[in-house]
Amino acid sequence: MVTTITVPSRVERLAGSGIERIPKEYIRPEEERPSIGDIFAEEKMGGGPQVPTVDLKGINSEDLEVREKCREELRKAAVDWGVMHLVNHGIPEELTGRVKAAGEGFFGQPIEEKEKYANDQAAGNVQGYGSKLANNASGQLEWEDYFFHCVFPEDKTDLSIWPKTPSDYIDATREYAKQLRALTTTVLAVLSQGLGLEEGRLEKEVGGMEELLLQMKINYYPKCPQPELALGVEAHTDVSALTFILHNMVPGLQLFYEGKWVTAKCVPNSIIMHVGDTVEILSNGKYKSILHRGVVNREKVRVSWAVFCEPPKEKIILQPLPETVSEADPPRFPPRTFAQHIKHKLFRLTDQEGADTPKPDE
Repeated sequence: MVTTITVPSRVERLAGSGIERIPKEYIRPEEERPSIGDIFAEEKMGGGPQVPTVDLKGINSEDLEVREKCREELRKAAVDWGVMHLVNHGIPEELTGRVKAAGEGFFGQPIEEKEKYANDQAAGNVQGYGSKLANNASGQLEWEDYFFHCVFPEDKTDLSIWPKTPSDYIDATREYAKQLRALTTTVLAVLSQGLGLEEGRLEKEVGGMEELLLQMKINYYPKCPQPELALGVEAHTDVSALTFILHNMVPGLQLFYEGKWVTAKCVPNSIIMHVGDTVEILSNGKYKSILHRGVVNREKVRVSWAVFCEPPKEKIILQPLPETVSEADPPRFPPRTFAQHIKHKLFRLTDQEGADTPKPDE
C-alpha cells in the first residue's frame, strides 16, 4: 500500500502539528543541502566578508565633505554587494516598532482568522494571506506563509484586503510606506549621481511618484524540525528597483557573495536594502542585484517585512540607460518590459520561445 502525504496549505499548521520530519515537497535537492547550516552559529561567526553597514546620517548634510562621504559609501555598497544595512535612515524606531507589532499581531491570530484574508493565486489574485505554490523555479515548496499587498501610492491600494486586526495595522503600515517612499527617492538620487546622471533620473526611469509601486510582503517562517533540509525562500534575485526589509532580529538572510553563502548579521534599528534587477539593468550591471535566500531554524519563528519598489509592468522598457553603455561596455541586458522580465525569470524564456514553454534552470 502506498502512503501519500497531504501537505497542509499553511506551513504554520504543518509546523504546529508535531511532525519530526518534513514532507518531501519541502526538502531541497541533495546538491543544495551541504550549504545549509546552523543559522545561529553562522551569524555569530567572525571573519570573512560581511554585509556592509551604511550610516545615512550625513546623506543630506550641508557639509559637502560629510555628504559626499556618506553618498559614496552607499554607492560603493551598491556596486560591491548590492545589499546593505541602512542605519540612521530617518524612519523613527517608534514607527518601525508599530509596523512589526502590527504584522506579528496579524500572524499571532488563529489560522482560521487569517484565512479570511486568503488570496487566490490560481485566479491571479496574489494580494492577501498565502503560502507558496509549487510554481517556483525548482517546483518545490518553501517553509513560509506570507501576507502580500500594495502599500503605495495610496490610490493604488485596496484597504478592503488589509488586516483589520490589530487595529493599528492600517495606520502604521500607511505611514511607514509614505516614509519609505521618501527614502526611496533619496537612495535613487544618490545612485543616479553615481552613474553620472541627474539626481531625478533613475526615479523617473522606474515610474516616478505616480507609477512606482511599493508592495509589502510579510514573511512568516515557522520553526522547522529539519532546518538543514529546507529553505524559507529559495535562492533568487529581486525583480524590484529596490527592496527594503525589516525583521524581528532572528537571523535567516543569506547572500551569495564571492562564491559562498554569507549570513547577514542582525543590526539593531537597521533596514536592509537590496538593489533589485531593475536598477541593475538600468545601470548596465554597475549596481548589483545579489542572489539571496532565507534559511529557517528549529528554535525561533522568523518574521520579515519586505517592501519591493516596482516599476509599472508594461509602461516602461527596462534596458541599460544610454549613458551607461559604451563600445567597451556594451548593453548586458536586452530591452524588456517589467512584465517580460518577470516572465523571463519564471520561465527562462528566450525571445524566440512561446510564453508557455518553460526552460530548465540556467
